[in-house]
Amino acid sequence: MAENDADRVLALLWRHRNPPPGARTGRRPRLSVDAVVAAGVAIADAEGLEAASMAKVAARLGVGTMTLYTYVPSRTELLELMVDHVLGSRDLPGPGDSPPSDWRDRIHLYAQRTLDMYRAHPWLSRISTVRPPLGPGTFAEREFVLSTVAGAGLPIGRVNEAALAVTMLVTSAARQEGENVLLRRASGQSNDSWWAERSGFWEDWFDEEQHPTMTRVWHADGFGGGTEEQAAAAFTYGLRLLLEGIAREGAGPP
Repeated sequence: MAENDADRVLALLWRHRNPPPGARTGRRPRLSVDAVVAAGVAIADAEGLEAASMAKVAARLGVGTMTLYTYVPSRTELLELMVDHVLGSRDLPGPGDSPPSDWRDRIHLYAQRTLDMYRAHPWLSRISTVRPPLGPGTFAEREFVLSTVAGAGLPIGRVNEAALAVTMLVTSAARQEGENVLLRRASGQSNDSWWAERSGFWEDWFDEEQHPTMTRVWHADGFGGGTEEQAAAAFTYGLRLLLEGIAREGAGPP
C-alpha cells in the first residue's frame, strides 16, 4: 500500500516509539528530525509562526533547504511536529508517575502548565485545535485530563464530555494569553494602554440607555481591574464553577 500524507506524519510523530527500519544502520545522518523540530520552534518563538519556513529552518541548521526535506516532507508536517512537541513539553504526569492526589489539583496543574505553554509559545494561538496532531504530546494531554476527571467519580460514559469541557475552557483562556503576547510584540502596547487611548469612547459614544446592564455593572465596579486581570478572574471563576459541577455529578444523587 502506498504511503499517504497521514501515514508519513504519523511515522514522524511517533518516531521515538517506532523508528523506521534501518534507521540505525549506515552512516550517521547529519541532522535529526528532533533538531529540525527544535529549530522550527525556536524560530517561531522568537519571530512568529510565519517566520518558521523550511528555508529559514534550514539556514538555522546550516544545511540546504532540499536537505531538510529528507527529514520532514513539508512545512505542513513540520508544523504538526512543532505543535505536538510543544504540547509534550508540559511534561504532564503519566501512568505510574506521582501527580497531585486531589483531582482538582491535577486540573489546576494542567491549566497552569497550559497557560504557561501559550505564553512561552504564543504562535500556538495561530494554529487551529480542531484537527490536532495525533502524536504523543496530544495523547499525553488527553490521557491526563481523562484520567483526572475519571477520578472525580463520574459515570464512565460522562468522563469524555467533562474532560472536553475542561480542555475547551483551559485552551480558550490559554490561546487568549498567546494572543496577548503576540499583540504586545506587534504593537509595543499593552491592552490597558490600548483601552486608555480610547477612553473618550465612554463620554462621546457610549449610550447608557441602550446598554443598561453594562451601566449597572460599571457602577457596581464590576469591571474593576485591567482587561488582563478581568480575563484571569473570569477564567478562575469559570474553572471553579465547572469543577464544582463535575464534583457534584461525580458524588451522585443525594
